[in-house]
Amino acid sequence: MIQVKGLKKEFVQGQERTEVLKGVDLEVEEGEFVAIMGPSGSGKSTLLQLLGGLDLPSEGDILIRNSKISNMTEKERTIFRRKYIGFIFQNYQLLPTLTVEENIAFPLHADGSLKKEKSEQIINLMDTVGLEGLGKKRANLLSGGQQQRVAIARALVNHPSVLLADEPTGNLDRSRAEEILTLISKFNRENKQTIIMVTHDIFAAGFADRIILFKDGVIDQIISRKDGDYTNYVANFMA
Repeated sequence: MIQVKGLKKEFVQGQERTEVLKGVDLEVEEGEFVAIMGPSGSGKSTLLQLLGGLDLPSEGDILIRNSKISNMTEKERTIFRRKYIGFIFQNYQLLPTLTVEENIAFPLHADGSLKKEKSEQIINLMDTVGLEGLGKKRANLLSGGQQQRVAIARALVNHPSVLLADEPTGNLDRSRAEEILTLISKFNRENKQTIIMVTHDIFAAGFADRIILFKDGVIDQIISRKDGDYTNYVANFMA
């Protein structure tokens, strides 16, 4: 589903150059749930932005569904994102004055595909993520957990092949975080959606099939959840 080859990214500010990604190679299979962990500033979120076509690499290639998005124009990347990629952000990025239904439907407005028959799809999606009866409520009146559910529903409304999640439980307590992670895992299992999640939380990473440990812009190690007790190793790595 995803192939990353020799990926580099540097940012230039005046005379200063900062190399954030220093040559990343990665493959993610269709239907796989991958967690990316690492210290702040290690390049995790930059990698996620590049995978989502929100920015272009300085060097290297990104292939998703055999399409080389790193060679696409901005317009081509936008169209590709709408069709194949969903985003979940830590700060939800909802439109506060719109209702739950309107926030979820927003991507459909953006690509002109909003039709009458989509209304039933949105209602079914709200039921699936636990937002029954909240469709007419404004987003800014919801709890943090409810807002994150809206963000998940919005990310899924176009049935994306790939779901990218940047610290999706960072603002939630453990109980709410577990609910959200269980929900994301459900879509991964039942719909075979490929999920890449950036997180600082070992508990959250435990829901993934593999944990990719990032350090200084490169992959330091890849750990399978099946590799026994990995929590102490990851905790020491993140310390």
